[in-house]
Amino acid sequence: MRLDPSFLRLPLAHRALHGPGAPENSRAAVRAAVAAGYGIEIDLQLSADGAAMVFHDYGLERLCGVPGTVRTTSAAALAATPLLGSDEGVPTLNEVLSTVAGEVPLLIELKDQDGAMGPDIGALEAAMAAALAGYDGPVAVMSFNPHSVARMAALAPHLPRGLTTSSYRVEDWPMGAARCDELRGIPDYAAVGACFISHEAADLDRPRVAELKAAGADVLCWTIRNADQEAAARRVADNITFEGYAPAIPG
Repeated sequence: MRLDPSFLRLPLAHRALHGPGAPENSRAAVRAAVAAGYGIEIDLQLSADGAAMVFHDYGLERLCGVPGTVRTTSAAALAATPLLGSDEGVPTLNEVLSTVAGEVPLLIELKDQDGAMGPDIGALEAAMAAALAGYDGPVAVMSFNPHSVARMAALAPHLPRGLTTSSYRVEDWPMGAARCDELRGIPDYAAVGACFISHEAADLDRPRVAELKAAGADVLCWTIRNADQEAAARRVADNITFEGYAPAIPG
């Protein structure tokens, strides 16, 4: 099981190709990425009634301007809640899959549902696997939570899977120093059957990243915002996740 080669060739638009009139993770941003020929990275959260929704934050305030959380709102209500700067509501994974339709690679991040990268997961992974069951196109799944990646190995072993990884600065994460220290070493890579990591760009010089790459792991990175950052990242990473500028697409 390996990533489709397109994941290593086409730069991946972070939360799709978002900008004015096309909010992050929106159908408009997905359409823009497909039209431009970029790969796409999106995020998944679970609605109150068990639907896989394409949305980054746990809360609705920043992106929709309303109180509440994705986890406590039904899929129908989320669909009727416009994203700021758009007349589109929060899309389902099925809607995004229909829009992409296999035209470009799609990298899907499962947001942690446990709250501390623990084992209290399952419903989002099941919803995602069901949505992807008939999808015909290059797709891969990842999560910061290794339990989610392990669950995807059981539910959809044919899908390439990876770990989203970082420097795990304690001040940026809610689960405490001990768990941050543990995750920083990327200890679960082999156990979950991963074939890639998507690592924090500013931390690509970590020896563990080099060790995994030498052992055959594909290395993606997040989030690149200009050409200088891209040049630096590509000294280590096989590909980038980007936003805010237009990286070149190799011929």
